[in-house]
Amino acid sequence: MALQDIVAQTVTGLGYDLVEIERSAGGLLRVTIDLPWQPGAAQFVSVEDCEKVTRQLQFALEVDGVDYKRLEVSSPGIDRPLRHEQDFERFAGEMVDITLKAPMGAAAGGQVAANRKKFRGRLERADGGGWQIVWSDEPAVKQGQKVSRRKAPAPLQALGFSLDELKEARLAPIVDFKGRKTGGAAPSGAGAPSHDQVGEP
Repeated sequence: MALQDIVAQTVTGLGYDLVEIERSAGGLLRVTIDLPWQPGAAQFVSVEDCEKVTRQLQFALEVDGVDYKRLEVSSPGIDRPLRHEQDFERFAGEMVDITLKAPMGAAAGGQVAANRKKFRGRLERADGGGWQIVWSDEPAVKQGQKVSRRKAPAPLQALGFSLDELKEARLAPIVDFKGRKTGGAAPSGAGAPSHDQVGEP
């Protein structure tokens, strides 16, 4: 079996969602898990959750002869990837970073650079039922900076997209000067502290 299949079957079999798998230099295998989404519920992956998945993964990887040096199981960070429709539903209203597979080209209509592929904005449902991000190109106000009330705010811009058009989408890792996440609450474990469990094969 492929590594992706082994890990996915093990993680989902224990009742968790598989968020990401990464292989790093030195033989590190990093697996990110989350709790299944329950609308309206504040959910956070615990140390015990990571320990449970670590033990089962070590067994499954050994049985299938997967070569690795260290296994690390953790909760999602503040830059959690969004891959499935349910991920977008779960984090609607949050700030996200998206990268398109292809530049905007003629579709930019002169509103943004034709070669632009990366955008940051608030994730929202589009009128047609798809997804869009909404943003303003107005410079961020620095702490202590005075803003003239007479100055008209920069107009909001919106970009609609389908999941097939995305190369990557992640929660935007926005932190203030104290290192805390800003821009609203992070539901369902996003931005929760990582609880790493490292195991030798």
